[in-house]
Amino acid sequence: MNAASLPFRRNSWGAWARLMRLHRPIGILLLLWPTLWALWIAAEGVPDPWVLGVFLLGTVLMRSAGCVINDYADRHFDGHVTRTRDRPLVMREVTERQALILFGVLWRASALLVLTLNLQTMLLSLAAVGLAVLYPFMKRHTYLPQVYLGAAFGWSVPMAFAAITGTVPPIAWLIFSAVVLWVLVYDTEYAMVDRADDLEIGIKSTAILFADLDRVIIGILQVLLLLDLWLIGRQAELGWPWSLALLVGAALLCWQQWLIRAREPAACFRAFLHNQWFGLCLFVGVATHYALA
Repeated sequence: MNAASLPFRRNSWGAWARLMRLHRPIGILLLLWPTLWALWIAAEGVPDPWVLGVFLLGTVLMRSAGCVINDYADRHFDGHVTRTRDRPLVMREVTERQALILFGVLWRASALLVLTLNLQTMLLSLAAVGLAVLYPFMKRHTYLPQVYLGAAFGWSVPMAFAAITGTVPPIAWLIFSAVVLWVLVYDTEYAMVDRADDLEIGIKSTAILFADLDRVIIGILQVLLLLDLWLIGRQAELGWPWSLALLVGAALLCWQQWLIRAREPAACFRAFLHNQWFGLCLFVGVATHYALA
């Protein structure tokens, strides 16, 4: 019996959690680390506890909302992809209407958090919602959905600066560009996992666009990412902890190149997961600098 012919099953907390991808926190971490970079640099140290709490909880809520709307948008495709064929909407553990209601609840909870911050942050949050909602549909129309995802993940950076300082200075956009480059790297590695299935069903990605040049282009993006991060450290006057973090980060990126060398799906997925350590490494560099300042 295929997924399309399955009757709807009784809902469970497990199905809701899997729809929000709470059992796979990698997405939360990849969204969280650049948010923390921005908060610490904007505050020149530990940010206000309330603002920090809002962004921590908001990261979980918005990532969960993004997963729900992504699965809703891909509900007719996920059943044809090996990695996603057991998702709750495909298996009919959750109805389409219930998924939309859950998305609305998560979005409203995020909005209530943002209402406790200043006006500029609230206005910027409107763009964040638009980016989250539209991203799942980009892979139908462009081979660069990873760029759009980078903008969605990076939008927390100008929001963080606005919440802390009331402005969005040039360094915020420098960090934003670093996030876009980083997402391009790791989400292309992620897309390499599904490339064969995506080609068959007509889904577009940078992994398909780059084709046999995928490793070379990822390598170029990694170099540009490190250059961007070096410029951030220079502009923010970050000291030796940041320089050390960049050296360790460069080694981690080299390890990812080794993992994807044969383009084997499981190894590409490990390279994608490995990025959580890259993000953590840079946060430790930022936090250590301000702790010692």
